[in-house]
Amino acid sequence: MSMASIIVALVAFVLGALLALLTIPVLVWLERRTAGLVQDRLGPNRTNIFGFRLGGVVQSFADVVKLLIKEEYYPSHIKMGKLIFMIAPIITFVAALLAFMVIPFADTLVIDGEALRMQPLPVEYGVFWYLAIGAVGVIGVIFGGWLSHNKYSLLGAMRATSMVVSYELPLGLAIISFIVTYNTVDFNAMVAWQSSTFFGFLPSWGILVQPLASIILIIALFAETNRNPFTVAEGESEIVAGFMTEYSAMKFAMYFMAEYVAMNTASAVIITMIFGGYQLPYVSTEMLIDNFSSFAYVLILIIPAFVYWMIMFMRKNNAVRPSVSTDSGRIFETKVISIFLVVLAVVVDAILLYLILSPNALATQIAVTMIQVIIFVIKLMAFNMFFILIRWTLPRFRYDQVQTLGWKYLLPLSLFNLFVTAIVVVGVNS
Repeated sequence: MSMASIIVALVAFVLGALLALLTIPVLVWLERRTAGLVQDRLGPNRTNIFGFRLGGVVQSFADVVKLLIKEEYYPSHIKMGKLIFMIAPIITFVAALLAFMVIPFADTLVIDGEALRMQPLPVEYGVFWYLAIGAVGVIGVIFGGWLSHNKYSLLGAMRATSMVVSYELPLGLAIISFIVTYNTVDFNAMVAWQSSTFFGFLPSWGILVQPLASIILIIALFAETNRNPFTVAEGESEIVAGFMTEYSAMKFAMYFMAEYVAMNTASAVIITMIFGGYQLPYVSTEMLIDNFSSFAYVLILIIPAFVYWMIMFMRKNNAVRPSVSTDSGRIFETKVISIFLVVLAVVVDAILLYLILSPNALATQIAVTMIQVIIFVIKLMAFNMFFILIRWTLPRFRYDQVQTLGWKYLLPLSLFNLFVTAIVVVGVNS
């Protein structure tokens, strides 16, 4: 194993861990601010560290500290299986985290003829890994509900189990349709397939090539991640908090974080399979490398404009009314962050200009990889935002409606789509 492969493997692993874990407080913040927007209020924006509020993100870190120091409570009626009761949230959290680790953040990096994958777990059977590991998470839910010795918890666990069975089938059939279309079980190869076009002008994204399978995939992953309108396993208006009823402190937090990691993983799977992953439409990795100078010039113009917009946005939203006696450090925060953004923009533009004037094959590949990682993160956060908007837009389905949708509609449609896909693929290849 070369030094380059070790470095790339470490970078991919660290990047995967950061995208899976550090997005949790950001997603919690987005959830709260979006809820405030939908409900015509501000959401969290007061908690700060030395005057720095970061738009309210600091509130999420304050919640982490609160949960860490909160008293661990074990109901007296829980005697048998107490150890499994304690590790059940960990099972759910770890399963969601491991499922994320096979998602490629950028195309394969070639250094000295050695192909290095930008995946935390560089495997070629990523789809199978995701389906196998992702399904393990419900075991933690079952243990949590069963060992709580609480009727509401047990009902929540039973609902979660039946929902997994109901939606794993259409999910699996939809994914098989994509496997037949892409002729691979490798997420990276799926992204590469989508970089071409069909009918001469449309990007070969899965959402256009397989529209029905894409819709089934998205709906099934909403159910798999226990997000609205499929939150019947923890329906607060019906069964208190479902399988989490008897949990508190960090054990509750593990379930809570597992939901956001699972949502993040589902978003990554969706953008990888049907929205081109880390690729821009019509732009393959080879095209990006061959025309790097043109893309770099565009970025040199876009970055300062984006920084200017961010600074204007902060000044507008950090302003206080004249009648308020103090700004609580908001003006100082705006100045510091504005200076940081300007310096960052200057440094990035200088690096891009240097790469244009002094081209280097390896440096260009690394720069393209970084651009693809940024594209992936933007798409990832955009689809996470879609998950959040759906939660605060649609009401929760009834349990019978959830089962009816899965068994009577999605399953037959996924079978029909697979049948048509097989006929089309065989017809095209024959």
